[in-house]
Amino acid sequence: MGRLASAAVTQRSFPDGFTWGTATAAHQVEGGNWNNDWWAWEHDPASPCVEPSGDACDQYHRYRDDVALLAALGFGSYRFSIEWSRIEPEDGEVSRAALDHYRRVCAACKEHGLQAVVTLHHFTTPRWAADLGGWLSPDVGDRFVRFAEVAAEHLGDLVDRFCTFNEPNIVATMGYLAGVFPPGERSSDLRRRANDVFVDAHRRSVEAIRSVAPDVPAGLTLAMSDYQAVDGGDAYRDRIRRNMEDVYLEAAASDDFLGVQTYSRTRVGPGGTLGPEPGVETTLMGYEFWPEALEATIRRAWQVTDGTPLLVTENGIGTADDERRVVYVQRALEGVGRCLDDGIDVLGYTCWSLLDNFEWVLGYAPTFGIVAVDRTTQERQVKPSARWLGACARANALLPTP
Repeated sequence: MGRLASAAVTQRSFPDGFTWGTATAAHQVEGGNWNNDWWAWEHDPASPCVEPSGDACDQYHRYRDDVALLAALGFGSYRFSIEWSRIEPEDGEVSRAALDHYRRVCAACKEHGLQAVVTLHHFTTPRWAADLGGWLSPDVGDRFVRFAEVAAEHLGDLVDRFCTFNEPNIVATMGYLAGVFPPGERSSDLRRRANDVFVDAHRRSVEAIRSVAPDVPAGLTLAMSDYQAVDGGDAYRDRIRRNMEDVYLEAAASDDFLGVQTYSRTRVGPGGTLGPEPGVETTLMGYEFWPEALEATIRRAWQVTDGTPLLVTENGIGTADDERRVVYVQRALEGVGRCLDDGIDVLGYTCWSLLDNFEWVLGYAPTFGIVAVDRTTQERQVKPSARWLGACARANALLPTP
């Protein structure tokens, strides 16, 4: 008996209106996004990047097929990002052609009965904005608010939900503290300054979106972890959570929703993070196979925001074993169900990712997709996890695993 067949079998229904989707990000799938800070970072020999994004999954030209595939599998929503550096290639110079491209992507979602969940900033910043000082500069925050208003005005009638920033806490931490994202800084003070600029830009961009698209819910998405104190690590854990999560959870308290994005737990001792516990399975990303982290972070987000509606905007696993992906998602969704049973307002579940795509510093090695991509031919190959999760979406229920 295979591991998949021996996995715990469950079946439970989800509330009417609960959404089921997958997600991508422009730079990870479109290809040829040369005008942002990440493209420059990928091609900097001094950066830790293992390979450039190149053509990625060529989704800029193949979006219609990908949207149709997603709908055919049974999903009801598609979260994707629009590329700021395409829409505003120079400071104040807006490309109507680029805006119209993304309008066609949104229209394709509507044509196939999918909700369009649009992220305005998913890790990449135009080169000109990086040259202005990046996310240390309040001026860049001002430019982003302006961009958010332009995008919402042009796309709002076709969009079901706007996410201002994708995981700003990761951009601030990896780019300004850990030095592995652009601009490669390593300073706790710079990380705090970047957090401040992101929080301010988020709050003002929500208001900008509401001013031109008042009927479209707006919020941010946050990278969360189930931070677990080990052997007296409570104080250190709380310091980590303060800068990684709490400043953003407090900023999201008045939003229309918060996007929860969770992949694993983080063990914290008195001197810092401890890494995976010996004997616990790890993923291609190096962190623990720990699907129960999603339930823990949903509960914490609900508590700290004092009841902001929650949408799981990313959850999944980088693995070459698709059976383990099904087991992971099944256990994560069981946790979502328990949260719903306790009255927590969880609006839907979004699997990361639709495609095996460019995984930033690590290149194309970690495979998160429920659909594989042959990067020579760009041929898509549906994995069993996609068919199972699509069937769950169609039934609005957690079905037995194959």
